[in-house]
Amino acid sequence: MTSRRALAFIFCTVSLDVLALGIMIPVLPSIVLAFMGGDTAEAANVFGAFAAVWALMQFICSPFLGMLSDRFGRRPVILVSCLGMGLDYIFMALAPSLALLFVGRIISGITAATIGTALAYIADVTRPEERARSFGLIGMAFGLGFVLGPAIGGLLGGVEPRLPFWVSAAASLLNAAFGWFVLPESLPPERRMAFAWSRANPVGALRLLLSHRQLIGLAAVDFIVNLAHQVLPAVAVLYAGYRYGWDETAVGLALALVGLCSAVVQGLVIGPAVARLGTRWALLAGLLCGALGMTIYGLAPTGAWFLLGVPIMALWGVVGPAIQDLMTRRVGESEQGQLQGANSAARSIAALLGPPLFTMTFAHLIGWLPGAAFLLAAALLVMAAGLAWRIAAGADGSTTTSPAADPRQ
Repeated sequence: MTSRRALAFIFCTVSLDVLALGIMIPVLPSIVLAFMGGDTAEAANVFGAFAAVWALMQFICSPFLGMLSDRFGRRPVILVSCLGMGLDYIFMALAPSLALLFVGRIISGITAATIGTALAYIADVTRPEERARSFGLIGMAFGLGFVLGPAIGGLLGGVEPRLPFWVSAAASLLNAAFGWFVLPESLPPERRMAFAWSRANPVGALRLLLSHRQLIGLAAVDFIVNLAHQVLPAVAVLYAGYRYGWDETAVGLALALVGLCSAVVQGLVIGPAVARLGTRWALLAGLLCGALGMTIYGLAPTGAWFLLGVPIMALWGVVGPAIQDLMTRRVGESEQGQLQGANSAARSIAALLGPPLFTMTFAHLIGWLPGAAFLLAAALLVMAAGLAWRIAAGADGSTTTSPAADPRQ
């Protein structure tokens, strides 16, 4: 099995997974809004709690699943995750109350581990100098999933609000079946690491990030970036409905445009940008484009102005693969799953803090400055750019790995 074919399989797997997630984006806030009797400010706070509990489950479970993938391989973790998400979408489709919908989000947070394991999978099958481009494939899969997902979800939600849950369930179960038949294992037995509870919990997993000065610095940049990113799922749908009067279909089509632009950047821009600018400068340029895009979102007086910020915001997509490239160079081959588990745990903290931060900012300033949450995200990205300027200096093209653990230990 060549690395090219393996990457094609993981690309398709992640595309189906993100498609299922994207289908739900336009309708879940609206369903919460309906349970809250149409109170947008209160719905924003409740939806923030939904996002926070999802992140909490990710924080607790991601290091455990990352460690399992280092011990037993990537394939079983991906398949179980896809199957669990499919069953959870069915549960949420049938949930008759806000409380049971909340339970569904808890289950979703436990099972949604595909992306972190997919990143470890890519690190398994690619050489260090090819990883930035290969990690861009994951971003492209996200983009394609969000091109089709929100558009489909918006159209289906206009027919029946719960219909997107059923379609997401079908996509996730199809993903599991697809992976069962065609997804190869990427981690051979001789490169696997013995399971250890000391590394499978969030605190133990995060210790890996302290093993190298640049690694912890890059992790801090990644944390700030992911904190800023939480503004989009937390308030974008409610913001667009409140400020521009967009319904589920309009929001879905707008998010499809976001996904299309993101896919173009991930598929066509990342490789040339890293090759021409170097990973460090590509990282800085992506952060500043993200800050500018967030500023446009927050100040846009009309929906048309909001859409003008989408192509600029899409260039932010360079950031994730650049950070992943730099970080994976600084751990051993047997630690890639642990690294992604630690990264997922750190991102889960950002996802835990971000939704309440941005939904409360939106709710409290809704009558004075509705776009305040986006402006706060822009400020965070400027902060991340300043930190990246210092931390990533000298990081391009170097590989400093920690001592690889003995798999037998």
